[in-house]
Amino acid sequence: MLSRLGALLQQAVETREPSVDLLEAFTEHWKGITGYYLEATDESIPARQTDIPWRLKQMLDILVHEEKQFPAGEAGPCLEYLLQHKVLETLSTLGKAEYPPGMRQQVLLFFSRVLGQVQHPLLHYLNVHRPVKKLLQLSGDRLGSGLEKEEVQFVAVLCTKIKQDPTLLTYILEVSSPWACGAVCGVICGVLRELFHTLCSSIPTAKLLGVRGMKVVPVMLFLSRARASQMGLQPRSCRPWKRKSRVAMKARENLLLLAGLAQEAAAACLVRSSALCPLLTQHLCDLYSAVPAGTDPADVLAMERTSWRSQDAGDGAFPGKESLAAFFGWLDYLDELVLGAHPVVADAVAEAVEGTFFQGILRPQLLQMSELAVLSATAMLVGTVRQVQAPALLQRLVLFLLGPDQHPESPGDAPHPLRTHLIDRCNHLCDEISLASLQLFEQLLQKPHEHITHNLVLRNLEARGYLQQTPLVPEERGPPELEHEEDGLDLEEDPYFTDGFPGSSFGMSKKLPSGSAPSGKGQVSEVVSSFLCLVPEEAKTSSCMEEGGYDTYVHDALGMVQACRDSAAPWGWPKAPRPLDSCHPELVFYEGHFLKVLFDRMARILDQPYSLNLQVTSVLSRLAAFPHPHLHEYLLDPYLSLAPGCRSLFSILVRVIGDLMQRLQRVPQFRAKLLLVRRQLLGLVPGEQMDHTMLFKGVVVLEEFCKELAAIALVKGPPEGPP
Repeated sequence: MLSRLGALLQQAVETREPSVDLLEAFTEHWKGITGYYLEATDESIPARQTDIPWRLKQMLDILVHEEKQFPAGEAGPCLEYLLQHKVLETLSTLGKAEYPPGMRQQVLLFFSRVLGQVQHPLLHYLNVHRPVKKLLQLSGDRLGSGLEKEEVQFVAVLCTKIKQDPTLLTYILEVSSPWACGAVCGVICGVLRELFHTLCSSIPTAKLLGVRGMKVVPVMLFLSRARASQMGLQPRSCRPWKRKSRVAMKARENLLLLAGLAQEAAAACLVRSSALCPLLTQHLCDLYSAVPAGTDPADVLAMERTSWRSQDAGDGAFPGKESLAAFFGWLDYLDELVLGAHPVVADAVAEAVEGTFFQGILRPQLLQMSELAVLSATAMLVGTVRQVQAPALLQRLVLFLLGPDQHPESPGDAPHPLRTHLIDRCNHLCDEISLASLQLFEQLLQKPHEHITHNLVLRNLEARGYLQQTPLVPEERGPPELEHEEDGLDLEEDPYFTDGFPGSSFGMSKKLPSGSAPSGKGQVSEVVSSFLCLVPEEAKTSSCMEEGGYDTYVHDALGMVQACRDSAAPWGWPKAPRPLDSCHPELVFYEGHFLKVLFDRMARILDQPYSLNLQVTSVLSRLAAFPHPHLHEYLLDPYLSLAPGCRSLFSILVRVIGDLMQRLQRVPQFRAKLLLVRRQLLGLVPGEQMDHTMLFKGVVVLEEFCKELAAIALVKGPPEGPP
């Protein structure tokens, strides 16, 4: 009886205690803070007399309480909201503006408490790291502000976090590692030239190489690494710097000659009996470590391919450029050395670079949790892929990034963790990481290596499982009688919308356009028209700007398609698609991890930043330019009879257009605003803030992408042979 009474009382207490939606409460408090700036009329009221301090305290309590509800290391929805909506960046901006008066004090207190009380490692996130740096810089610029207590408390919390994770120090303080100074003796250079002349003028036997060459190699490597900073020279010492640079250049050229010796015995002795490979790769690692941690990844991504023969060590256009030029220049030198070296030496150097640099340095940085380090490492990886051209080194790099797998993928497979992480980051919460990751794959697709396209895409298209194997016979619905009736179909009745309904057969009985093959292949003119007519006239703006049609993309498409054809020429790709009667897909079709991420991104083109949309469409255009018939069919054929549950690039574009037309109806004066956004993107009018800007930019990219696909389809023409 007593136990039953106790249970009833406990139930009553729990019933009276309302369940609070933490995320709803958190967003309500944040909107209350931002709403103050819309409603306040008296700018002289101090921040402490408003409800801002109370709301900040409530937000902090919610974050701390939420963290206790989740396992360690897992972020809750409130913390994700704080990161995704850049709450801390907004607060740091408000603190800098000091509106209302005393706001910076409230921001300092909130930052200190969040960093101190939330156990989740926050400083690794870009949307936390940046406002922390901004606030730290602001505190240093405004001495004597009367907020010394709050500033000291803020710095103390940062010091505690850095003590717990020392790797944060380089990001907070932006420290670079100075290169050790050294001296170069002219006598050594003369002896080196004499020894090398003797070595190259006689028959390069293993005995001679063992006696004299192994002493020469370390000296040449030391000389080849010489830079102005190593020699203790100031930049104004122009003549000595040029003289030492010529010495380094000559030493590097001599090493190229030494590595290119034709005798296999000499090459084997060079690999076994000298420190050539470890010295080359260790210097590469040293130069990588010398790049300042605070170097902007955007500057790294914007750099062009560096030549080791260039005398320009960096013009100081941005901080860290000299160190970047030194690293990429040395990598370019290694690439040329591997390209011209004896196969034994080339394989040994490539293996050393993979083990020491790829596996030893890049892999741990690419797989760690810190978004700051991941973004920097990805940017450096993009530059590394851009530099590498030697087949032996490229082979190691491709297998390091993608793994050796060649069988079709299945959802959830992750046999190569690094590949999985890199592809997932194309759809990352952080736009900068997504952009860098997409640029990485665009660089990879430009490399002349068959395994790249096969591993990322083609292995999943071999069986043509995306096609409807047996045509469905309609039971009650007859063929469409009039063309205008097809225009009135709902989205679910459109044949290109069947990818979202695995069990449906909507549109499977639609009559194919005249002249198209049973597999869906259409004439080139029909394919081009299909892409050009995707975007409705009311959403097109290029014609209003007196810009050309899709033909403006034909020249670029010619160059890209020809480059892809040249790369694929040695790979023995078939000219025609594999016959359907020989295709026996064992499982439900899966487009693969890479295409899935790209298609998911493409489906959100109306809700993504402009730069991301440009990069996604650039990668898809590169894929569409490859001459493999299955890739051409899957990406450029609008008339495919897709299997239930499958989607193609064209079907995704149709869905996006359907969503676009529904959304534009709810935007007043969308035509004028859309035209204004295009003019802004062209730089014809100054940019100004307006509603739905992201949507309008997405529409512009969508229109241009359809024109680009039409140009690629025109240049490539139809695939040969039967379906």
